[in-house]
Amino acid sequence: MFKKTILATVILSGLAACSMDSSSSQAEQSQAMVNQLANNLDIHYTIVTNQGADDGLKCKELQAEWASCNKVNMTLRNTGEAIDNKDWTIYFHSIRLILDVENDQFKVTRITGDLHKLEPTDKFDGFDKNEEVIIPMIAEYWQLFETDFMPRAFVTAPGVQARNIISLDTEDTGEYVDAITGVQLKRTLADNNIVATAYSRFDKNADVVNLDASSHIIPTPSKTTLTHKKANLSKGIIITSKGVDAEQINALNQRASLLGLSTSGQYPISLEVNKNQFKGMVSGAYKLTIKEDKATIVASDEAGAFYGAQSLFSLVNMDKTSIPTLEVEDAPRFQYRGVMVDVARNFHSKSAIIATIDQMAAYKLNKLHLHLTDDEGWRLQIPGLPELTDIGGQRCFDESETSCLLPQLGSGANSDNFGSGFFTTDDYIEILKYAKNRNIEVIPEIDMPAHSRAAVMSMEARYKRLADEGKMDEANQYRLMDPKDESNVTTVQFYNKQSFINPCLESSTAFVDKVITEVDAMHKKAGVPLNTWHFGGDEAKNIKLHAGFQDINDKEKIAWKGDLDLSKQDMPFAKSPQCQALVSSGQVADFEHLPSYFAEEVADIVTKHGIKNYQAWQDGLKHSEGSSSFSTDAVQVNFWDTLYWGGGASAYEWADKGYDMVISNPDYVYMDFPYEVDPKERGYYWATRASDTRKMFGFAPENLPQNAETSVDRDGNGFESTGTVTPKKPFYGLSAQLWSETVRTDEQYEYMVFPRVIAVAERAWSKASWENDYKVGVKYSQDTTLVNKKARLADWTLFANAMGQRELAKVEKAGIQYRLPIPGAKVVNGKLNMNVSFPGVTLQYSTDDGKTWLSYNNANQPTVDGEVQIRSISSSGKRSSRVTIIR
Repeated sequence: MFKKTILATVILSGLAACSMDSSSSQAEQSQAMVNQLANNLDIHYTIVTNQGADDGLKCKELQAEWASCNKVNMTLRNTGEAIDNKDWTIYFHSIRLILDVENDQFKVTRITGDLHKLEPTDKFDGFDKNEEVIIPMIAEYWQLFETDFMPRAFVTAPGVQARNIISLDTEDTGEYVDAITGVQLKRTLADNNIVATAYSRFDKNADVVNLDASSHIIPTPSKTTLTHKKANLSKGIIITSKGVDAEQINALNQRASLLGLSTSGQYPISLEVNKNQFKGMVSGAYKLTIKEDKATIVASDEAGAFYGAQSLFSLVNMDKTSIPTLEVEDAPRFQYRGVMVDVARNFHSKSAIIATIDQMAAYKLNKLHLHLTDDEGWRLQIPGLPELTDIGGQRCFDESETSCLLPQLGSGANSDNFGSGFFTTDDYIEILKYAKNRNIEVIPEIDMPAHSRAAVMSMEARYKRLADEGKMDEANQYRLMDPKDESNVTTVQFYNKQSFINPCLESSTAFVDKVITEVDAMHKKAGVPLNTWHFGGDEAKNIKLHAGFQDINDKEKIAWKGDLDLSKQDMPFAKSPQCQALVSSGQVADFEHLPSYFAEEVADIVTKHGIKNYQAWQDGLKHSEGSSSFSTDAVQVNFWDTLYWGGGASAYEWADKGYDMVISNPDYVYMDFPYEVDPKERGYYWATRASDTRKMFGFAPENLPQNAETSVDRDGNGFESTGTVTPKKPFYGLSAQLWSETVRTDEQYEYMVFPRVIAVAERAWSKASWENDYKVGVKYSQDTTLVNKKARLADWTLFANAMGQRELAKVEKAGIQYRLPIPGAKVVNGKLNMNVSFPGVTLQYSTDDGKTWLSYNNANQPTVDGEVQIRSISSSGKRSSRVTIIR
């Protein structure tokens, strides 16, 4: 077929077209070609196999970790005029390393992180009009959810503006990923996870009955006594207080107003702080008495008074005017009840954080851990270091990275999305004040020495700017990378040595001191002391030196390890002259100890600033001897070992070293994991295939081995867990984590967090009767019967009914874009049977392809025939779950 040359191509701007003059400049011609490709390449991904080694792919020889690889067809269909020009490049995001391309017309090169580029080879023979080109790609590991495939590939050519490819410029992954079904839903052939369907959901929900939850408070109080009358709130409430700050009263009035209660009404609610009545009790203890004519709250401190009022508000059903009378005696289980929000991988707005704080306050969570920096972004303005946010807070296509960081995680060529953004100092101060008035401590995390590429590249840009001006002392003042370091390193998310702050440089500690000084100043300006500094510390390693690889020259090879020339791999900083000198001096034992050495150095800076608490992910401190190695008053550790990989034992070993343990297990309280084993759900899944609200509710955070009896590993198989050590101190807290690699918008963020964070709040505040005490040597597995599952189900049933009857409506009223549960359903003898995980949520069905939706009533099961669509819908009718089909 005759192929038109570039001089005869069509210039497309949006959907409009105009012909190109033959006298156009080369740049105009190149831009026209880029525009044409961007507008007319329809790209789709299709899984060929997720069990590459079993299907004959040479995963081991291709250097796949654990010799695990998959094959995907990337299909490009040209819907525009023919193109035979070779001078173009498509950049695309892939969270899996591309190992091979089985089409000799194209080659793929990884740039950094998840950013790869696709280029034509000399054998490329062009894109005909309406031609479909298949590019089979072999990638590491597997791709089981649609969100593994990132959007916003973009196309460019030398000297012209990059353009996002329209077919991938969407958040609807179903538009460009073909359905993942059958065996391709399995990580390995031994994967026994139950795929979520209408039938499996129905079976899972079948044990949850409808009941009256009108007197149940979330989170569950220590003791509740019903007095079997009603308090009428139809004429509003009025809060009076003794010893409670006016700003906290204002926050409570805001909550009351959201729930439809007038705050200048007739029902009196009195708050009083009386420390003498609660001697020896933890912060947050209170007594609540609700009578027909008034409510009284007496508390150990302001936080307790605030929580007592929130318990009263928990009883409010916005469809009713009364609440039950009762008496409550209550105190929190853990001192630390936290939520971590990653705003670095993708940014989440101040309004989303403020909304989260409101919900945290309603459910008595008290620690907001903000993950402010990572490889992909620096999200807090630091006076005196503008590059951190001018460059490190922005992502766009700038190969020099002097105006922004390179695109990652589906952010595409442009900066007009949540790949870019940051909090100004005023934003951060506003967040601090807002949180303080709701008894929430904000804990800033500046992650280091790994996960620091945004900081490193920003300071490199600063170095270049000042060096060009001849200001070498200033240029070197905060430089974070040893320019002579030639270490060959690959990080967990595929960055090189630029991902690391070098711990051996005086300029690195000067940088840390500068950042802490400025953040401390923001806290002082807000009137909110900086009590905790989070060092980060996680994953400071070269993944190529770990157990999933073997040396290519080994005589005896293991089939399930990737082949690699290990002699060319380095520990982080191993070829930094500065670090070599430090290790040679004996000040640090070896290169592996450098991250923990740096953690101790940073702790000294933290102490110098009068900050009492130091916090880190546990692996960042693994080469320190214990909490006594650090100069701060206390060291809090986010424990994130996976239970079935030994975490059920190692958590207690960490606590035995004197650390304040904040249980943060990925397989139970990571909210960036999918809700269900359904490829339409969002999230990573390296630790578990799914964590829904029920699983989080059923987590036993103090007796970690117990969870082996009530849950499975990431392949849906049972495991054993046994405690080995009795620690010196009990666990300090529980935290739910939201990492943002696949979470690009505020709406996606709220979907992932709500409602399951409320289940974490339940476990952080209240220890259930079915949670056994931890004992050394007690083994749990799927075969043991040590957990009172009847009591566990009864507690879940009460919680689930309260959620469906009351709490979801409140979350919606607050403007949260939460996830509604997808119904379960089955057809028996032609009758449609439906249920839902939260009884009280309205169910609907359609027999005409969604044109008409009918309410489902269990008492009158409809007769159906053929395909039926089902969904749940919110009490307002404005939100609905994802639609699924039953036949």
